[in-house]
Amino acid sequence: MADSSLPPLNWLRAFEAAARTLSFTAAAQELNMTQPAVSQQVKALENHLGRALFVRRTRSLQLTEAGRIYLPSVQEAFATLGKGTRMLIGGDRGKVLTIHCNLAFSVLWLAPRLEELYRRHPWLVLNVVTMVWDPKSFAPAADVEIRYGSATDDPPGATRLGEDRCYAIASPDLDVSEANWSRYPLFDCTGVESNWEYWLAGRRTTLPRGCTVNLATTYSVSIMAAVNRAGLALAHDTLAGALLDTGQLVKPFDTERPLLEAYFLIPAAAHNETPASRAFEAWVLEQFHPG
Repeated sequence: MADSSLPPLNWLRAFEAAARTLSFTAAAQELNMTQPAVSQQVKALENHLGRALFVRRTRSLQLTEAGRIYLPSVQEAFATLGKGTRMLIGGDRGKVLTIHCNLAFSVLWLAPRLEELYRRHPWLVLNVVTMVWDPKSFAPAADVEIRYGSATDDPPGATRLGEDRCYAIASPDLDVSEANWSRYPLFDCTGVESNWEYWLAGRRTTLPRGCTVNLATTYSVSIMAAVNRAGLALAHDTLAGALLDTGQLVKPFDTERPLLEAYFLIPAAAHNETPASRAFEAWVLEQFHPG
C-alpha cells in the first residue's frame, strides 16, 4: 500500500539539488530542467509538507530550519536507492565506496595519496563527499566517514587516526624571524581550539597589539595561503606533513603543541560492509599506523 505522505520523487530531487547548491539556477542546470520548473517543484513540495524549506532572497537561497532538518533524510534516501539499484543490476559488486570527509582532509591528505591507493586496489571506485555543514547531519549518506573534531570526543565505534601536533608554517621564500613574524598576515581555520592563541600560549605570549588573524572555514584556504607566500598559518601533521616533506612549507619556529582536535575513522556498519569499505578502511589505518 502506497504511503500518501511521501512526496513525488521529482519534487525531492529538485529540493536536494537546490539545497546542495543553494541555487535554483544551478539545480536546473544539474537536472537538465528550467529554473522555473525547479522552483515550481520545490514550491509544490513545500505545499505538500506544509512548511517553507528555503528563505528566498533576491539573488540567493538559504535553507530554513525545516530545510536543514529534512535535507539529510532526503540525501540518505537517494544514497540508499542508488546503492540498492547498483546492487540489483550488478554494476556495483562491492567496488563503489562513498566517503565523507572535510574539504581540507580530502584535498591535502587523501588526494595526494590516491595514486598509491589505486595502485594497490585498481578496482576501487570512490565517491568523495565534502560538506561545509555539520558532518554529523550529512554523514549517514556515506559508507565511511573520516571526522575531524575534539580529541576528547571519540565518536562511537570510531578509531582515532594519529597524534597530531600543531605549529606555525610559512613558505621558505618568506624571511620569518622572531623579530618580524607578527608583521606578516596570519591565517587560520574558524571554529577550532588549536588556534593562534593556543599556540602562542605555548610560547607564553599573546597576539601583539593590532595583530589580527584572517579566518576561513577550511584549512585548505589558510594552508594554501601560506604555500603561496601570503603570510603565516597554523597547521598540523596530517594536513601539512607532505608539504613540509617536499619543501613547499617550513616551520619557522620550534614551538609545537598537541592538537586539541583529531581525525577519526568511522567505518561502515557491519551490515553495510563491502570489499570496497574493508579495503579502504584497512588502507587508511595502515597510512596512519604503519607496521
